[in-house]
Amino acid sequence: MRTTFDFAPLWRSTIGFDHLAGLVDSALRQATEDNYPPYNIERFGEDHYRITLAVAGFGADDIVVTAEQNALTIEGKKPDKGAGEYLYQGIAARPFRRVFNLADYVQVKEASFRDGLLIVDLVREVPEAMKPRRIQIAGGGSSVSQIEQKKAA
Repeated sequence: MRTTFDFAPLWRSTIGFDHLAGLVDSALRQATEDNYPPYNIERFGEDHYRITLAVAGFGADDIVVTAEQNALTIEGKKPDKGAGEYLYQGIAARPFRRVFNLADYVQVKEASFRDGLLIVDLVREVPEAMKPRRIQIAGGGSSVSQIEQKKAA
């Protein structure tokens, strides 16, 4: 069952969040799709994150990690091995593609492979020019008195 949402009221009160409907739609689609391979997303401090995927049966050469603008794509594919006949295959080795949407200024710092886990470290680095800054308000003493003088005249 697929549910649709009307975002019209939201668009009337927001500016610059046009991609929100796409993100919500993507999240709803992913919730109904296959969740292979399983993963964790952790937060370390305010601007450090880690994505860990359980990729048992895959080697580092079988996985491709691609960072694009606001997206991290992780794909895995095992080379075909014609040898052997499985009596039971409990370790999944099917191809996968997992896409993570990244917030602005989130960058991939490192990807490593340990003990059947792919670990991708991320950090958010906001440029100095984009960080919030306090705006000084000019003292209104002289401008107020000028306005009052014009009214009195």
